[in-house]
Amino acid sequence: MAATRATQHVPTFNSTIFAHRGLPSRAPENTLAAFDLAADEGATWIETDVDIIADGTPIIIHDTALDRTTDHRGKLYDIATAEELAGIDAGSWFAPEFASERVITLDALVDLLNRRKLNANIEIKANEQGAERTIVLVDAIASSLARLDDEREIIISSFSQPVLMTFHARHPEYAIGVLYETAALYDDWLSVLELCGASYIHPEDAGLTRERVQAFRDAGYGVNVWTVDARDRANELLNWGATGVFTNIADQLIR
Repeated sequence: MAATRATQHVPTFNSTIFAHRGLPSRAPENTLAAFDLAADEGATWIETDVDIIADGTPIIIHDTALDRTTDHRGKLYDIATAEELAGIDAGSWFAPEFASERVITLDALVDLLNRRKLNANIEIKANEQGAERTIVLVDAIASSLARLDDEREIIISSFSQPVLMTFHARHPEYAIGVLYETAALYDDWLSVLELCGASYIHPEDAGLTRERVQAFRDAGYGVNVWTVDARDRANELLNWGATGVFTNIADQLIR
């Protein structure tokens, strides 16, 4: 996947609309329906979240707890095998017509990316089971992504800097984006980005200034801002030099 090679350090930056968890304003987040709908509306990039279940299968889900976005309770770590995903309804909470939607594996997402010609920002969740399981997660993600067509582009992101350092050390061919909440964006950001082998910084929208965006760009990094659900703010950020925005309303911003 030449387009994702970290040795490029800074890819050619274009203004990118990242469909955050697909199109969650119109379909249940992180489901095939949400991603397909985003593609139907013209999205070329999606954003999603990955963690692993007990058998080491990487799955697409934002929360560690199943409660908010499925009909099950408990933690995703309690799911023993990928076969059990078929029995977990991930759509009815949103609307009855999505009752057939399921929690999907990363392999299923890779199939969708290839089929719909989509690129993806893959956010690695901060695995709660220790270093050994985190390394299992990192390597399982890389194994699944190896099935992508050569034309597909991938950014690996996380709020966990140790996870990103580990991923970059083990799989340096992928571009890295460091996620930041505003409250955690300290003046050592350049050191962190360099230590993580990053090509991108992904700062929170709240409190972000033109001066900060320009400093990130002047240092040679792409700047993709989360989560931006107002057209005027998206235009402002892109005019400041941001290279992309993560949004729940990709259909509206694309139009």
